[in-house]
Amino acid sequence: MRTPFAWLNTQRLAVAILFILLFALAVRVPADTDTWWHLRSGEYTLATRAVPYTDPFSLTRGGQAWINQSWLSQIVMVAFYRGFGGAGVPGDSGSVGLAVYTALLATAGMAFVFAASPGSVYLRGFVAILSASTAAVFWSARPQMMSFLLSAVTLYLLELFKRAKVDRLWLLVPLMALWVNLHSGFAIGFIFIGAYIAGETLDRVLAPNKPDVLRWRQIGKLVLIAVLCVAALLLNPYTVQMLTYPFRTAGLGSLQAYIQEWASPDFHTRETWPFVVLLFGILAAVGYSKRGIDASELLLVSGTAFMALVWQRNFAVFAVAGAPVLCRHLTAILQNAGVSVRPARPPRGVAVAVNWLLLALILFGVGVKVAFALNPKTVRDAQTDILPVRTADFLNAAAPAGPLFNTYNWGGYLMFAAPQYKVFVDGRTDLYDDKILTEWRLAMLGEGWQSTFATYGIRLVVVEKDAPLVRILRADPGWRQIYTDTQSAVFEKTT
Repeated sequence: MRTPFAWLNTQRLAVAILFILLFALAVRVPADTDTWWHLRSGEYTLATRAVPYTDPFSLTRGGQAWINQSWLSQIVMVAFYRGFGGAGVPGDSGSVGLAVYTALLATAGMAFVFAASPGSVYLRGFVAILSASTAAVFWSARPQMMSFLLSAVTLYLLELFKRAKVDRLWLLVPLMALWVNLHSGFAIGFIFIGAYIAGETLDRVLAPNKPDVLRWRQIGKLVLIAVLCVAALLLNPYTVQMLTYPFRTAGLGSLQAYIQEWASPDFHTRETWPFVVLLFGILAAVGYSKRGIDASELLLVSGTAFMALVWQRNFAVFAVAGAPVLCRHLTAILQNAGVSVRPARPPRGVAVAVNWLLLALILFGVGVKVAFALNPKTVRDAQTDILPVRTADFLNAAAPAGPLFNTYNWGGYLMFAAPQYKVFVDGRTDLYDDKILTEWRLAMLGEGWQSTFATYGIRLVVVEKDAPLVRILRADPGWRQIYTDTQSAVFEKTT
């Protein structure tokens, strides 16, 4: 007689192990500087019980119009942070909450990628690992994790409609209404929908006999859903302004000039290699497969690959779009070769115990790994190595007078850890635009810093200790260094 324990057959065991390992891969110490300004903004929204329309945090843009496009995600992040006991101290238990937030959204996103992919469990698992390795470079405790999850959900619904003939497209409309309040990455959803509309139209005209090509009526429904999704975007505090927000942000020249994730990928670094393997794997699989590539597949892969090559932060978008395509063509290659993976028989006797023992060992190992990675001392040490933790402690203790000039990389953390100071710049690049960021960059290089400091009345400087500006201020009798450590140098005006 089959027992409930026999439920864990070989394939289900493989899937369980896959997602346990993906969760472990996604668990990481929250040390991204942008994490902290999102937390600060979320706390401000909760404290005021209103979504901000003007900037309350900066010296250079204070009181000016600000679109806080991630306001709802920020509240969710605060809930995770506070729910795990976060109290604004580096290494506190709130960091565990932020790590769980990241890991849950990453794992959920990969679950939808896995569900959207065809083929055997083992093939899909292999491709899911490659896809996750590609996307994981930019997994962090930030609102963009919401876009990762929702882009995977969008692709899954589109694949259901095209491949399985299951129509749940109406879910895209409330999804888009939610997405526009969570993160400006909602543009990814429209890129996916647009690729299917254009691709299916091309195939309907040029290759109507291809399998799975949508009929004109189905294409028309996709267009109607896209129009309704655009209307759903208006359901946000900033209404029509959000329609053009993604284009305005991507159009800033300072993004590529100063921010690494907005630059083109450097293929000399190992972090980019999974992207290369996934890209060339798709090209090879399509070439060897005899099924031919759908126009929608072509537009999805080529479009998201182009986005990733221009802005490496789009690795995650390409990973979501590319995984099902790779699975589909690898499956066709295996079928043409006569290779098939038959479902395993339900385990019996000792095999049942072995399956559960293996799962328990995997869970234990992952638990130990996660516990070590999120140990308070480990978290604080990691955050201290990356973030200006000791500098913020000094500012809070000594309380030197501002206004403050700070480096871009630390603005977000200082907003959270030393909130008494208005920051000069931080990770809200769209707020500062090219003018302010260019003034900041030139001042950091020691060019025109006197006029910039005079314009904003700067009396306190917090920058990296190896910045060219540091050497200049050390030689200037109008400034004195009041703090330094392995990362930073702090100066105050003496006259």
